Amino acid sequence: MFIVAALYHFTRFNDHVALRAPLQDLCDAQGVHGSLLLAQEGINGTIAGSRAGLDRVLSHIRALPGCSDLEWKESTAKDAPFSRMKVKLKKEIVTMGQPDIDPLARVGHYVAPEDWNDLITSPDVAVIDTRNDYEVSIGTFEGAIDPGTKTFREFPEWWEQNKHRFHNKRIAMFCTGGIRCEKSTNFLIGQGVEEVFHLKGGILKYLEEVPAENSQWHGDCFVFDERVSVGHGLVEGPHHLCRACRRPILPEDRNRPEYEEGVQCHQCKDEHSDADRERFRERQKQIALSKARGEVHMGAMRKPALG
Repeated sequence: MFIVAALYHFTRFNDHVALRAPLQDLCDAQGVHGSLLLAQEGINGTIAGSRAGLDRVLSHIRALPGCSDLEWKESTAKDAPFSRMKVKLKKEIVTMGQPDIDPLARVGHYVAPEDWNDLITSPDVAVIDTRNDYEVSIGTFEGAIDPGTKTFREFPEWWEQNKHRFHNKRIAMFCTGGIRCEKSTNFLIGQGVEEVFHLKGGILKYLEEVPAENSQWHGDCFVFDERVSVGHGLVEGPHHLCRACRRPILPEDRNRPEYEEGVQCHQCKDEHSDADRERFRERQKQIALSKARGEVHMGAMRKPALG
């Protein structure tokens, strides 16, 4: 059993570059895998390992400048969610592409999971899902608006084109773990929206704390590791991952005529060239050979990505 910790924290690192190597070395020494992003604005990532190893890494992160009140969300996975550990240097720990955004200055009002249902069922509240389209496709909150964005960078433009729809509305926003909302709520405040709220701890915290029988959530929550999705109680969901397009698919989707393992699914069958598909087939062949030797091929494991 592996412990999975999803975390983010906005702070000001004077020299985030110097923090990378010691953090990478510690994770390697403790057998902790996953991905952590370091930027001047803070840290973001998902990591997995043993209880003891994870505790040592989390203790190290909490000792970084401004991170003493770091919070994280834990869940479990029966198989290794990641194959390797990468500590990366970035300009932003979640990319919105808006240089004036500063979550440390001001964000929306946090709403605890137990209070979320009352807020989003109020008639004067518009609920906006800030995640990408492939995430929204497998689950979201009752009545939530899907911006249809492929990346978080597209959100500001979507808002500019759609803000007229939300006149005299309170805005409630949510995402997987909360980090996107830190930036999107700051952005909306800067756009003059007076009442902006976001789900504290994100969907993951809601699914952890709110019983299914009381839930306004429908479907599963896409996660950025080998579990692919989780449901209430953070139990692993039914989804697999198309290795060609990295979108979630259900077990029955693998029986569709368009599906070829590691090469394409019904969602991406028209998105790749013949040369791409041949390259994918060769990768899949190498994965099968590695598996026969009892090894794990890097292409068989999902590259850590952060939402």
